[in-house]
Amino acid sequence: MRIALIQVAQETDDFNPLPTTLADYESFGIYEGADIEQLRDYGQIGGHYEAIRRSGLDIETVPIIRAFAVAGGRITREAFEYFQDKIRTGLETCGPIDGLALQLHGACAAEGLDDVEGEQAALCRQILGPDIPIVLGLDHHGNVTQKIIDNVDAIVGHRTQPHDVYDTGILGTGLLIRLLTENLKPVMAWRKIPLLSHQEQFLTAHGPMKRWFDRAREMEAADPRVLQASNYPMQPWLDVTEGGWSTIVVTDNDQDLAERLADELADLVWSMRDDFQEREAISVDEAVLKADAAEKGVVVLSDTGDTVFGGAAGDSNLILEAMLRLKIKGPALVPLISPRAATQLHAAGVGATVTLPLGGDAATKFFTPLEVTGTVKAVGGGIVALSDYNHQPEVDFGKAVLFEVGPVTLLITEKRAVAGNTPDSYRALGIEPADYKIAVVKTASNFQFFAPISSGVVRADTRGPGQSDVFTLPWKNIPRPMYPLERFTDWRAHSSQPGPGPKGLK
Repeated sequence: MRIALIQVAQETDDFNPLPTTLADYESFGIYEGADIEQLRDYGQIGGHYEAIRRSGLDIETVPIIRAFAVAGGRITREAFEYFQDKIRTGLETCGPIDGLALQLHGACAAEGLDDVEGEQAALCRQILGPDIPIVLGLDHHGNVTQKIIDNVDAIVGHRTQPHDVYDTGILGTGLLIRLLTENLKPVMAWRKIPLLSHQEQFLTAHGPMKRWFDRAREMEAADPRVLQASNYPMQPWLDVTEGGWSTIVVTDNDQDLAERLADELADLVWSMRDDFQEREAISVDEAVLKADAAEKGVVVLSDTGDTVFGGAAGDSNLILEAMLRLKIKGPALVPLISPRAATQLHAAGVGATVTLPLGGDAATKFFTPLEVTGTVKAVGGGIVALSDYNHQPEVDFGKAVLFEVGPVTLLITEKRAVAGNTPDSYRALGIEPADYKIAVVKTASNFQFFAPISSGVVRADTRGPGQSDVFTLPWKNIPRPMYPLERFTDWRAHSSQPGPGPKGLK
């Protein structure tokens, strides 16, 4: 048995004006053919290989391409066409295959194209024909579209936030193997819910998201005909014409069951629509003072509006400005993505005292540069080993600098990399994050990397391309009405995929 493997993934934030280029993918490595096996212990790729191992069957993986970029602005048309060519060539030349394990994100948009994954899935189906099963693994913050549904046999999604991407790889390839060996006949039911929310209630360990995701797991456990039940709270900053939350149920040849369960999951999330809107973040000044006054560190201070893992540019200086103005005791760690500053400080060298503007490199509608004076404490960068990052073992930071400004130590990088969201990012330049009182992270929910050394989390209500205030974002394409931008009670009346409804089932 031969199974082809493709992973191309990026999450788009339409309010980040900086495009994602092939260079951004190259920072995380573009792997082709046998080189993909280097990642057999990491991420969804690793989960794929683990599913094959668990099966005990003689299965050959036909690796085609693995390309990943951290979330950002829309990918360039060049990048889109590049990956289309790689997918096309790979599938046309790989020889006969029995199935395709397709690993995409689901919330990727390109210049002039909203539905990148729909185009990628359609290309795979066009080449493989109708009889080769395709099982698609998605990030649960993906945006499910009609073209995606039409071109794959089954869909699985992340079961937790923070994401367990390894688990999703196991789920996807495990289901594909079952389709190939157990004569299953998958059918899918899909609901599109006209709902969006900020990211503060996205963790699946508690609150409304836990209730929604737990119900999906209960459905899978209760009936062997349910092959997968997956929920998709679309990431909040994707401004596309088919946007909105989704739920998908895959069953073994029982369409009525799939429809009934999809209705139940859609109605459940709609009943909690206001619970998802509850805010936990506090004002920037209040958050900074609260973190600085904590009895012990490391206090993780979430820069919600500049969430690099959600697609923001990493160039916010709002928390830095507040720390300096409020004269915190610290010490504090603050990451910043700035090719200009990283290059200038790298050239100045260790020990140099430099005055320069920081912040506002990309998202100029949200941030303006802040002039500071500080001392270069370390220079480094390049390919950095990250033992605490679950996607892969190393990432290219480009030029990287530690720049000390009063009580704040800034990690300034040329490339997006992981934006200081893991402790190893700092250890690579010779400092131990556990020695600091505060660590600012450019993420709204991926606090797990600092969890082993942190004493708590404080959310700062910062503006930016990833801000929690969804009402003031410049929406142009999202379908309307969309809750909570508009208020209404009947989600089916405004849904592109309402289904037959609970009373319409036979």
